[in-house]
Amino acid sequence: MARDNSLAFVLLVSLFTGSLVIASVISSKIISIGGIVLPAGILAYCITFVASDVISEIWGKEKARQVVFGGFAALVVCLGLIHLALSWPGAVFWDNQEAYDSILGTAPRIIMASLAAYLVSQNHDVWAFHYWKKMFQGRHLWIRNNLSTAGSQVIDSIIFITLAFYGIMPLIPLIAGQILIKIIIALLDTPVVYFLVWVIRRPDRTAAGQGAGG
Repeated sequence: MARDNSLAFVLLVSLFTGSLVIASVISSKIISIGGIVLPAGILAYCITFVASDVISEIWGKEKARQVVFGGFAALVVCLGLIHLALSWPGAVFWDNQEAYDSILGTAPRIIMASLAAYLVSQNHDVWAFHYWKKMFQGRHLWIRNNLSTAGSQVIDSIIFITLAFYGIMPLIPLIAGQILIKIIIALLDTPVVYFLVWVIRRPDRTAAGQGAGG
């Protein structure tokens, strides 16, 4: 009998949601990788595409869409909590409000930009993954993963950078840098997707083999 994979699903959803939320919070910092400038949340956000592609492969399109909308709800709640924390009066002995505002003050705009970019790019990723899955008749996971993720990353970068940093920072270097790094990460994460799919499916194959042998 095949093993219940509900624990693997819960862990992937948790990884997806946690990475999504923290990416929105830390993206107000601009970092440099080899002279390329980009928001600090890029690596955390790229993890979401790994998780969603594995969920799409194992549990299907409908489950992946449910996870995407669950992540959207988490971002909305995060936006409300940050706004509440910023506006709530601090204790009389707490004198770090200025530093707190400087770090989290831009988070609402970044999260709003994330919400827009997220809905478009993640839904595109789920659609594209299953489009290519149908085209390749369920084979060539590495091609499907890279095609769906790369296209979604380009869409996400353009929408997010434009909405989050318009009028604050130069957009073209940020967009170009983010697209380049995201595509490199998308290529590098393919073995991770393969490994996770193999780990989750392996018990089912083992159980099937034992049943056939019995």
